[in-house]
Amino acid sequence: MAKTAVPAKIAQRAAKLRTDLDAHNYRYYVEDAPLVSDAEYDRLFRELQALERDYPALSTPDSPTQRVGGQAATQFDPVTHRVPMLSLNNAFADEEAEAFDRRARAALGVEEVDYAVEPKFDGLAVSLVYERGQFTLGATRGDGNTGENVTANLRTVRAIPMRLPADAPPLLEVRGEVLMLKRDFAALNAAQGSAGEKLFVNPRNAAAGALRQLDPAITASRRLAFFSYGVGAVEWGSVTPPATQDALLKLLAALRLPVASQRSVVRGLEGLLGYYRFIGTKRDKLPFQIDGVVYKVNPFAQQERLGFVSRAPRFALAHKFPAEELPTQVLAIDVQVGRTGALTPVARLKPVFVGGVTVVNATLHNEDEVRRKDIRVGDTVIVRRAGDVIPEVVRVLPEGRQPNAPQFELPKRCPECGSKVVRLPDEAIARCSGGLVCPAQRKQALLHFASRRAMDIEGLGDKLVDQLIDAGLAHTPADIYMLGVAALAALDRMAEKSAANVVTAIDKSRATTLARFIYALGIRHVGETTAADLAQHFGTFDALLAADEHALLEVRDVGPVLVQSILQFFAEAHNRDVIAQLRAAGVHWTETAPRREPAGKFAGLTFVITGTLPTFSRDDAKALIEEHGGKVAGSVSKKTAYVIAGAEPGSKLDKASELGVPVLDEQQLMAMVAHGRIKR
Repeated sequence: MAKTAVPAKIAQRAAKLRTDLDAHNYRYYVEDAPLVSDAEYDRLFRELQALERDYPALSTPDSPTQRVGGQAATQFDPVTHRVPMLSLNNAFADEEAEAFDRRARAALGVEEVDYAVEPKFDGLAVSLVYERGQFTLGATRGDGNTGENVTANLRTVRAIPMRLPADAPPLLEVRGEVLMLKRDFAALNAAQGSAGEKLFVNPRNAAAGALRQLDPAITASRRLAFFSYGVGAVEWGSVTPPATQDALLKLLAALRLPVASQRSVVRGLEGLLGYYRFIGTKRDKLPFQIDGVVYKVNPFAQQERLGFVSRAPRFALAHKFPAEELPTQVLAIDVQVGRTGALTPVARLKPVFVGGVTVVNATLHNEDEVRRKDIRVGDTVIVRRAGDVIPEVVRVLPEGRQPNAPQFELPKRCPECGSKVVRLPDEAIARCSGGLVCPAQRKQALLHFASRRAMDIEGLGDKLVDQLIDAGLAHTPADIYMLGVAALAALDRMAEKSAANVVTAIDKSRATTLARFIYALGIRHVGETTAADLAQHFGTFDALLAADEHALLEVRDVGPVLVQSILQFFAEAHNRDVIAQLRAAGVHWTETAPRREPAGKFAGLTFVITGTLPTFSRDDAKALIEEHGGKVAGSVSKKTAYVIAGAEPGSKLDKASELGVPVLDEQQLMAMVAHGRIKR
C-alpha cells in the first residue's frame, strides 16, 4: 500500500511542533523555567500525535511522541560498559577534602590546583550512547563494568535528546544521573495519595522504581529528569577534544544535553570549601535533591597524571553533606512483625521536619540497639535521616528523661498471633515462632508453601494470595485445601476455568514427598537440602516431630542453631495444629525406613552445579545427585567434591579452579552414576 503524501503545510506544522516540544522539554527539565502550562504542552503533544497518525511518514524515532513507551520487557539484558563506570571516594569532613587537595598538589608538583565543581545529584547513574548523533543505547551503572539495558525506558525521559546536533562526535557515550525533580515528586505522591496507593519515600526511590519498570509506558507516566556530568567512550571525529572538565560540560550543554547550571571552577582548597558551603546554603532551594558536591581536577592532562586507585579516580572526590539532625520526643515504642517473623521495635515520635520530610517514626532495629542507646518512652532524642533516606534515632538527651522511665522490654509473645517470641543463638533479631499462623507472616507462609520447590501449587502466586488473604479465605496453608471453584471464581480476574485449574493444582499437591512437605513448612534455616536430610534420616514425619535435641544433632550438617530453630517451630502448638489440619485434608507422602548414614554412590559427596547443562535442568541434575546420596550446594568451597559445569558457567568455575576442585560435564556425571565416583 502506497504511503499517503504529506502536504507541505502539514510537514511544516509537524516540524514546528517537534521543535517546540523539544524546546519546552529543555526549558522544563534543564533550565527549570517552563514557558507553557502542562495543559498547553499536552495539547501540542496530542496535535503532533494526530498528525503522525494521519500521515505515518511523519513519525520518526526521535519524535517527542515516541517517548510514551514501547513494548514491555520480561527482563533487562546485561550491557558491558566500554569504559568502566567507576564510583568516587567520599569525604564527610573538611579535613578529608584538605587531604585530597594536598595529595593532588603533591602528585602534580604545583602550589594550587584548578578544580571543576558541581552538585552531587541524588539519583541513578546511567550511560547514554549516541552514534552519529542518534541515541542508540542506555544502561544503568550496575557494578561499574556491567549494567542493565534500559534503552526503552530512557527514551521516555523527555530531558534526554533523542538526536544530537550535526556537529556532535560520531560516537559519544554520555555519563549522567537520572532523577526526579522535587515538584514532580510532589505531584506524583499527590496522585498516589488520591488513588489510595502507597507513597514514595523520596525522589530517588521514585526515580529508581520508574527507571527499572519492565513496562516503558509506566516509566513514561512519571516525569524523570537527567543531568550529564561526563563521558565514557568517545570518537571525537572532527570535533576538537576539550582540554578540561569545565570545557567538556560546556560542550555537552552546546549539544543540548542537560548539565548543572550550579557548576563552577574554583582554585585551591579555599575554593573547594567555599563552594561546598555555598551550595549547602542553596540546597533546599534547588529544584532537585543533592547529597553533596563533587570536586574534579579540571585539566584532563592532570587527571591522567593522577590516575586511579582501588577502582576510584585520584582526581575526583565526592564531599557529602552531613545528615540533618534535630531533637524530638519518643511518644511510644511499638513492635512491628515483619513478613519473615522478625520483631522490630519502632519509635513513634513527635512529628519533626528533618531533611525535607516530616518524620513520625524511626526504626530502632532490634532489642540490643534499644538497650545500647538506652532509648525509653518520653525521652528527648536526636533524629536524623541516614543517607537522607531512613530516619534513625542517633542518641538520647539524658537531661530530658522522665523519672523512673522503664527500660524497653521486647514482648515474650508475638503481638500479632500470641506465639512465643524466640531468639536463636548468635542472632540479633528475635522472631515470632508461629510461622504457619501469624497474620504478619501469612502471605510469606502461603507463597512459600505453594512455591515450585515446596508443594508446587501452580497458579497460586502473589496476586491470588493477596486476594485470598483480603477476602479472609486463607489464614494458614491448611485453608488452601478447603478452597473450591465457586469461592475462587468469585475473586477479581478469576474466571471459572482459571479457578478450576487452581483447584486441580491444589488437589494434585496433596500427594507430595516428605522432604517437600518439611521444606514447605518454612522452618527458619531449613532449606531444601536440610529438609531432604531430615526426611532421609527419620523416614517418617512423626519421628521427626518426636525428635529431641540429641536425635536432631545426629542428622548430617545439622548444628545447634538449626536444632533450636526446628525444636522451637514444632514446640508452638499453633504450628502443630496446622500440620494436623494439613494431614487431615489429605496431604500425604510415602514414608520409608530411617537411613542414618548417607547411602548411594555419591554418599558423603557435595556437588555444585554451574552453567546450562545440555539435557538436564538444574533441578533434574540436583534430584539425580540426591537420589544417589549426594548433596548439592550453592557455592564452591574446600568441601566441594565436584563442580558440574555446563554452557556459560559463572564465577563458580573460577572458584573451582582456584581451589583445585575437579570439574565435570554432564556426560562425566552420567558416567559416575553408571560406574561410581571418579578418583580425585
